[in-house]
Amino acid sequence: MTISPDFQIRTHRSLVDVAYRLLDAAAILCSALVATRFTDHRDLENLAVVGATTLLVHTIAIEVSGLYRSWRGARMTTELWCVLINWIYTAPAVLGIGLLTRFNAEFSYNTKLAWLALTPAAMASSRVVLRMVLRNLRKRGLNTRSFAICGMNELGLQLADNINASPELGLTFAGFFDDRPNPRGEQLVGKDYERTGTLNKLASMAREGDVDMVFIAFPMRAEKRIRDYLDRLSDSTASVYIVPDFFVFQMLHARWNQINGLPVVSVFETPISGIDGVLKRGFDLVVATLTLAALALPMAVIAALVKWSSPGPVFFRQKRYGLVGEEIRVWKFRSMRCHDEGDVVRQASKDDDRVTPIGRLLRRTSLDELPQLFNVLDGSMSLVGPRPHASAHNEQYRSLIDGYMLRHKVKPGITGLAQVNGWRGETETLEKMERRIEFDHRYIREWSLFMDFKILLQTIVVVLRQENAY
Repeated sequence: MTISPDFQIRTHRSLVDVAYRLLDAAAILCSALVATRFTDHRDLENLAVVGATTLLVHTIAIEVSGLYRSWRGARMTTELWCVLINWIYTAPAVLGIGLLTRFNAEFSYNTKLAWLALTPAAMASSRVVLRMVLRNLRKRGLNTRSFAICGMNELGLQLADNINASPELGLTFAGFFDDRPNPRGEQLVGKDYERTGTLNKLASMAREGDVDMVFIAFPMRAEKRIRDYLDRLSDSTASVYIVPDFFVFQMLHARWNQINGLPVVSVFETPISGIDGVLKRGFDLVVATLTLAALALPMAVIAALVKWSSPGPVFFRQKRYGLVGEEIRVWKFRSMRCHDEGDVVRQASKDDDRVTPIGRLLRRTSLDELPQLFNVLDGSMSLVGPRPHASAHNEQYRSLIDGYMLRHKVKPGITGLAQVNGWRGETETLEKMERRIEFDHRYIREWSLFMDFKILLQTIVVVLRQENAY
């Protein structure tokens, strides 16, 4: 095989990679030292054994967790989650080795607990600091890499704008490259960008090491053009990425998966699975249990008032759609007089004559929703999620609003993002329901445990204001 004389191999992560490894090693050793010195005051010999064993297991664990991959452009939270996952692999193995060899038998439980907590905290803190340092260096033109974009179109322009708006990524723009005689992007770019050249020039720059990263932003239908670019760029060491134009679809929660080695990308998917699902379910159980314990007496008083206010049961159960559209029974304190609506379910409106005096107070303060905490405990609902609509309303709006049923990719909630953003109560027009669905989709796309906590706090404010509650 003949290598052209201008073919170059360049390394970019050597110093950053070394910095990551040194910081992690320092965090591991310092955490062991602090945990020992402030608890048991043991000798250096056992401390050295603990530190060396932890470093060895950590080195093996990173092959599974991928902790030392390139984090350029990745979210900080993603990197910190990887640190935690790597520690989840490392800590049990070290404790298991210590149990078998008894080298840590003299350490107290306080020491072990301190070591378990301090090590990931120190590793995470050092990475936050390193990110801040790298961000400042990259803004000053250091530790940068050059990138090129193939395809002057809306997707390529959006990518260029996104990268150039984030100087902390340390990426410098080498230009747009497109073989088409009159790229459509030139009509869109205006004075901001110009086409730098064609594939021949890009391939030459990549071989010479003038371009480190190449983003191919052609539409998915341009398979032949993409293949041509990949073939030419394979004669270089530039990192090449295909940017699929998935933005033409209504992406709900995208993630890459594999089916027996074949990569696939999800378009409509739930974000709450795996460890995220466990965390959300645990959060629901803890908060719902504590809330029910605290409100047991007030709920008993409300039940007595409902029974006294009008003939009928204390609780009202209505058929709703739950996760993946399965039918559930949602519990509420009965706030209306008993009636038969048949197949048509009328939404509650202002001055609704069906609402009892006690029911009006309950609805205005949202106390009628408290029994749904039992739905949370049995797993049919969550504390936070899209509010469940009556089954009749689901059948009505699923044919009127695109993507309406996608709100059922997660469990319905007692409160939700739409409710704390002013879309609580009656949706008497199609436009109002569309706005509510937009917030439901946004919740699914952007979900995090912190978002749930924030929505719960905002719900308290909304309830106190009594907006759109009747």
